[in-house]
Amino acid sequence: MAYIGRFAPSPTGPLHFGSLVAAVASYLEAKTNHGQWLVRMEDLDQPREVAGAANEILHTLTAFGFEWDEDVTYQSQRNLAYEALLSELKALNRVYPCTCTRKEIAEVSMANGIEGAIYPKTCLNHAIKNNHPVAWRIKTEDHNIQFEDAVQGSFQQNLMQEIGDFVLKRADGLFAYQLAVVVDDAAQGITHIVRGSDLLTSTPRQIYLQEQLGLLTPHYTHIPIATNAAGQKLSKQTLALGINPQESVIQLWQSLAFLNQHPPTDLKEGNLAQCWEWAMANWQLTKVPKIKQIAI
Repeated sequence: MAYIGRFAPSPTGPLHFGSLVAAVASYLEAKTNHGQWLVRMEDLDQPREVAGAANEILHTLTAFGFEWDEDVTYQSQRNLAYEALLSELKALNRVYPCTCTRKEIAEVSMANGIEGAIYPKTCLNHAIKNNHPVAWRIKTEDHNIQFEDAVQGSFQQNLMQEIGDFVLKRADGLFAYQLAVVVDDAAQGITHIVRGSDLLTSTPRQIYLQEQLGLLTPHYTHIPIATNAAGQKLSKQTLALGINPQESVIQLWQSLAFLNQHPPTDLKEGNLAQCWEWAMANWQLTKVPKIKQIAI
């Protein structure tokens, strides 16, 4: 099977160092496996999107020497595809409408999972409220979803006990990340996914959806995420600074060092082409640390 990888940033601000690390790892894995590398803009959550951020991200990737193999995909343009898959799950009786608010769920939930209160299936077992916005949840099952991650090793999760019936379409009409990413990975023929370890616990939900829809499951690789000194993931919310294209060589070198590739110091004095040439010739996924985060 031909290798098809992807990088999928959210345009909530400029690319920061943590995003660059994910881009570098996914790019090198794809190219050293003679594969394709695609870029997808995950701009589903329009209220969080920063005007102009998507174009800025693409300009930054170009300035750092990245080359993608197909036109950029924008999730905001793919609602019909998401609706079609949700309709398929409705026909299979795998999803149900829900009118509960977060406050109501917190008040009645009897258990907490890895992302907070576990939904107690209220709307599955009782009539939904009239004239209230409706979300759509998928029914989870009481068994383990297990997969082998190329860096983190064996990982398993019981969705019913640790996550609960999760939302596929929100009450505000926006599709949830878990559904969109599964639909898009399938549509683009993605065979390998390299991304940050903050998404490791999302992977069983995506595998479960792939199973429900009869889709192939890609190979997963979750690399360490970059954090600040307080242990917080670099992001817009933690005031992470955007990377500077004027310092592309040093920042590419720092990304390779973060990924434990041991780039020679004199590469920092060279040009971008030389840095990429060394990276392509020396990239080894087996050197990436089997840890979930690294402070910078």
